[in-house]
Amino acid sequence: MLLRVLGTAAGGGLPQWNCACPGCSGARAHPGRRRRHASLAVRATEGHWYLVNATPDLGDQIEDCPELHPGPRPRQTPLAGVVLTDAELDHTLGIARLREAAGGVDVLATAPVRRALLDGLHLGDVLGPYTTLRWRGLDAEPMPLAEGSPLTVSAVPVSAKRPRYAAGMDADAALDAAWVVALRLTDRETGGSLLYAPALAAWPDAFQRAAAEADCVIVDGTFWDDEEPRRSGFSTRTATGMGHLPIDGPGGTAKRLAELPGRCLYTHLNNTNPLADPAAPQYEALAGLGLEVAADGMVIEL
Repeated sequence: MLLRVLGTAAGGGLPQWNCACPGCSGARAHPGRRRRHASLAVRATEGHWYLVNATPDLGDQIEDCPELHPGPRPRQTPLAGVVLTDAELDHTLGIARLREAAGGVDVLATAPVRRALLDGLHLGDVLGPYTTLRWRGLDAEPMPLAEGSPLTVSAVPVSAKRPRYAAGMDADAALDAAWVVALRLTDRETGGSLLYAPALAAWPDAFQRAAAEADCVIVDGTFWDDEEPRRSGFSTRTATGMGHLPIDGPGGTAKRLAELPGRCLYTHLNNTNPLADPAAPQYEALAGLGLEVAADGMVIEL
């Protein structure tokens, strides 16, 4: 299994266009600190890749990843589809950037996510005159990522949090937990496995089992501690109140990850997170636990 980390920032990116917090100001002054919206590229078969989430940075992310460059024919692209972890705007707006896909695009999503995008954002109506979105279901049963691919993908429900634009939509209560999922990718040839959860509001038993079995776990690192959003002054809610388990403190994910056998990394960093500064002492604290922070452009093989 070959993975490319295309981005590691939470909604708004780093820096965020309308923010002058220390994290954003630092990223403007030091371009090496910049982070694009959290996303992965996964090789399904030779010359065919899938994105995990389609972010507003999709165009630049493709240009920065040689494996995703078009050619040799003028409109031949290795990008075959997108797998979605949720329906949030920062994970789905990039789908609109794929309107030039002459051969259509596969979109793998859970039932509530698909409905939100079709009935809430009307993506099918908007993109229909340009390209074809081929929707495929995503649930707990592993299925091939693509025809002929050694990779399987399945969903681990982790949260019933809906995006704001879908708050008033009617939905099947039985499917509420599938609004936000972690993705489990397994290579049937090598046995390597990845668990990817850029948004994590809870740590259910099914997620713990999947994390304990994975060779690599990449999880929500939006906020360092629970009070960070309120302390920073941009929200009246805590990190958990916003649907993100913090890294540090009571109920934090760092100690849980440190107990896992696989390689563990954080992604989806908010601009207020002290980890936005690579010299922050929090990096040393994580290293002491054997944990890492994912970087844009990182390559992972499993």
